[in-house]
Amino acid sequence: MGFIEKLEKKLFEMQDLKYRDFHSRLLPGIDKETIIGIRTPELRKFTKEYAKTPEAELFMQELPHRYYEENNMHIMIASWIKDYEKCLAEVKRFLPYVNNWATCDLPAPKIFVKHKDELLPEIRSWIASDETYTIRYGIGMLMTFYLDEDFRPEYLKMAADVESEEYYVNMMIAWYLATALAKQWDATIPYLEERKLSEWVHRKTIQKAIESYRITPEQKVYLKTLRK
Repeated sequence: MGFIEKLEKKLFEMQDLKYRDFHSRLLPGIDKETIIGIRTPELRKFTKEYAKTPEAELFMQELPHRYYEENNMHIMIASWIKDYEKCLAEVKRFLPYVNNWATCDLPAPKIFVKHKDELLPEIRSWIASDETYTIRYGIGMLMTFYLDEDFRPEYLKMAADVESEEYYVNMMIAWYLATALAKQWDATIPYLEERKLSEWVHRKTIQKAIESYRITPEQKVYLKTLRK
């Protein structure tokens, strides 16, 4: 039995079929047979131990993976790499294989925090991609690392200027802008006041902001006036 077969045998020992049925409904377009059905905390605990084994290096070379959970394992292991260049290389190598929002939105590599200047050109490249989940990942990194002390108004434009018919891209733009309203209200609100967004992103941004506990009641009242 090869190391992949051994790994998959262990993964299936953690299978929860009810969870698989539930989670598969959240991943439209993903073949249910490629989802084993493992809750994320359990998969993360297993992956942390697996990452310490010699097989982990071999596993990272095996692309594409067969199962959704293997993809999640891959991005988890990549995100735990402490060397920035190696971590970035692994993320870039894996991004073309990301085929769903849940894998895409797993926590960002911690090492990226210490290399924000070097990371920006990569984010620009990802956002300029034609691949749905590469774009989404890039905007996600922009949201994670550049809305606080490292914020610049030009970053808003990077996300707002993305034109896409893809639901999962537009949803991430709205999520990013709603978060930006909570953290950088003065710089962000003109995008809604001046109708700089597509109608769908405009309305979804307002919806997500109104649902946020980080937006004040007064801000929510004002946002509702911008719906029309």
